[in-house]
Amino acid sequence: MKEKAKIMDSQAMERAITRIAHEIIEKNKGMSNVALIGVQRRGVPLANRLAACIGKVEGNKVPVGALDITFHRDDFSSANEYPILRTDIPFGITDLSIVLVDDVLFTGRTTRAALDALMEDGRPKSIQLAVLVDRGHRELPIRADFVGKNVPTSRNEHISVRLAPFDSPDEVILME
Repeated sequence: MKEKAKIMDSQAMERAITRIAHEIIEKNKGMSNVALIGVQRRGVPLANRLAACIGKVEGNKVPVGALDITFHRDDFSSANEYPILRTDIPFGITDLSIVLVDDVLFTGRTTRAALDALMEDGRPKSIQLAVLVDRGHRELPIRADFVGKNVPTSRNEHISVRLAPFDSPDEVILME
């Protein structure tokens, strides 16, 4: 695949994260009983950045967790095509409003797997979805509550989110 266009640079990503953070605060009327859980891999640093931004606005620390969905994927095979990552949710989720954070929303299958994995940990009061990029092509009835940028794509295109600590510089690239 080759780079077709830069969709977001680091400044645009930071603006989107800041906007999403404010939308989360507004929708939840503050952050009491709200926690963020990032979907491994790039959803985790996004959740941490959202929590830092929310913490600056609200003046308190927001609980953040990491969720591995590997065994909940509907395309998981015994060939172990996907690395097993770590689930680390250092708080109980029962009766909390959870904001599930991921980098890209595409078919909805990753989100479905994340919902399944999350429900094994408890019964949240509610689950909201925050994504940096929504590229369309849903195969399941899933919609994000908070979106950094909507990017209409064709099926043969790919969205590459480059994000520290995994990549440098922070950017979103449309690949073809």
